Amino acid sequence: MENIIDSLKEKLNNVKDVNLLSEVKAEYLGKKGKITELSKKMGSLTIEEKKEFGKKLNEIKNKAQEFIDSKREEIEKSILDAKLKSEDIDITLPGTKIPTGAPSIVEKMIEDVEEIYMSMGYDVVEGTEVELDKYNFELLNLPKGHPARDAQDTFYIEGEEILLRSQTSPVQVRVMQEKDGKEPVRIICPGKTYRRDNDDATHSHQFIQIEGLLVDKNISLSDLKGTFDVMAKRIFGNDVTSRFRPSYYPFTEPSVEMDISCFACKGEGCPICKKTGWITIGGAGMVHPQVLRNGNYDPKEWSGFAFGFGADRLAMLKYNITDMRTIYTTDLRETKVFDRREV
Repeated sequence: MENIIDSLKEKLNNVKDVNLLSEVKAEYLGKKGKITELSKKMGSLTIEEKKEFGKKLNEIKNKAQEFIDSKREEIEKSILDAKLKSEDIDITLPGTKIPTGAPSIVEKMIEDVEEIYMSMGYDVVEGTEVELDKYNFELLNLPKGHPARDAQDTFYIEGEEILLRSQTSPVQVRVMQEKDGKEPVRIICPGKTYRRDNDDATHSHQFIQIEGLLVDKNISLSDLKGTFDVMAKRIFGNDVTSRFRPSYYPFTEPSVEMDISCFACKGEGCPICKKTGWITIGGAGMVHPQVLRNGNYDPKEWSGFAFGFGADRLAMLKYNITDMRTIYTTDLRETKVFDRREV
């Protein structure tokens, strides 16, 4: 066995390439190799001799493999060194830039809004996208047959009882019922919503809605105005002013449209604000007494406000996106400008 190892070491000294190394390995460790052939001698040995012979044979195999592996590393290093010497490499050149995708601009907008409201003491609450008619409509003061239901044009899944939520308001009702009219509520509810709509530059059958609810003692419309003003300035800049316009929603009374002064033209009139100087952000109002009752809150003791707006629309306004479909594109030429590090 020792003679075999000595002859292997001698042959390895003359090996200069990987192909020849493979031949030497086969000569010693292959199926008919010199070391492999030794195992055939075990049949003529006693049990005690077999133990000793087998142990020695394994040592020889391992030693031979170590010598061969070491030689392989030596050859590969030699090849690499020769290649490096023959090539001129400028290590100061920048590496090849690999194009990658960008984070969703809508996701970033949601995170920004969440941080704003959490800084004001709001909790972020999520709910199911498959919802019951009871929570999506009825408990929000929209009974069956109410004309406002037609405006939302809902995706029904099973009869008229199970649907894809058309708003995140069901989360608000569920939270009120969980608290059972015993403690204040201060939440925002971001999430996907669905309505039967044709996809175009400003509409989508699926969009992200961010709704908020505050219920407490002695809450007034001025509290809502102040809260909205904080968000508007944090998102669009401190020089932005906000205003309310009368509106109508079945679940709030009174109801308002929330506007901000155009951050692009500073109120002078431009395509973004359609020459009006104002941009509508969303809808809001004081929670309707019946909705409070449905959430187990006594409207004689409690009051509150609710608001809602689309994260997609906020992103389009802030980053001057004219086509909503751009937000969801997989074209890297479009999405690279929305890289989180840049916006």
